[in-house]
Amino acid sequence: MFAIVEIAGHQYKVQKDQRIYVNRLSGEEGSSVSFDRVMLTSNEGDVVVGAPVIEGAVVEATIEKHLKGDKVIVFKKKRRKGYTVKNGHRQYITSLKISNISVK
Repeated sequence: MFAIVEIAGHQYKVQKDQRIYVNRLSGEEGSSVSFDRVMLTSNEGDVVVGAPVIEGAVVEATIEKHLKGDKVIVFKKKRRKGYTVKNGHRQYITSLKISNISVK
């Protein structure tokens, strides 16, 4: 069984016992969170599509840890002007483990 769920403004395809990385969520490590904006569920070929969400469908997950993503280098240059800027960025992310997908 899998579901497409909206978490922190992004849509993810999730399955039970899957680990995903999402934008930083508020909450302590080890706590459980639930997401009710489920767009689609599929259970062995039985597909349910919401308009826009499925009423009563919930995806439950636990927060494993908060961490930072890989560094992205931002380099800007204007030719013949002597202008160069080099910056780095590391996004704050949260690791989630999907514990349950339920549809009523």
